[in-house]
Amino acid sequence: MTILIVEDDEGIAELVEKHLQAASYATTRARSGTAALEALNRAEFSLIVLDIGLPGVDGYEITRRVRRGRNTPILMLTARSSESDKVLGLELGADDYLTKPFSPQEMVARVRAILRRASPQTAEEVLERGSVRIDPARREVHRGEKIVETTNLEFELLHFLAARPGRVFRREALMREVWGNDRIVDARSVDGLISRLRRKLEEDPSQPRMLMTVWGAGYRFEDTDP
Repeated sequence: MTILIVEDDEGIAELVEKHLQAASYATTRARSGTAALEALNRAEFSLIVLDIGLPGVDGYEITRRVRRGRNTPILMLTARSSESDKVLGLELGADDYLTKPFSPQEMVARVRAILRRASPQTAEEVLERGSVRIDPARREVHRGEKIVETTNLEFELLHFLAARPGRVFRREALMREVWGNDRIVDARSVDGLISRLRRKLEEDPSQPRMLMTVWGAGYRFEDTDP
């Protein structure tokens, strides 16, 4: 697995690279957003460790561009402590974030967790839910004859709900299932994922028929979509 490290601070980039290589990952480094986009045009990467505060093209814009045509996992690095900044990164399609300064060991653990979630689970069966088909082995979502591009987090949330149609899950439970017990994120992150999935899957996102809100309780997948 090769990981792209996008970080303009030489000291942090070296620290990240050293610990990832010690964990048996190959690495490529880019010191700017422009260099990162050039690297992404040349090669495929298993994951991107992405600083937000880059000169020129920042981490948010890189995430936007990556998500237009790829589902490469992204771990954001940010010096910003505001929860809204972190939530914005997740809503744009990042899989996780770390706030600087961070523990290198925690960074490696997060990388492993993200890659584990992104790995195909061949033992899981294909789910047919109305016009939606979810294939865990291929990590693919189909709406009729069309393939719907999803991020890893979107796929995890959709698969979890669709595998349990009709059951209502609170945001806290969904956060544990999607991000894991070691990750605490704002409930708005779940709302953002649901909103993005509705835009991709529902005929009318403002009147959803699959991903239903149960006011005061949480969300459920309704298996009645024609």
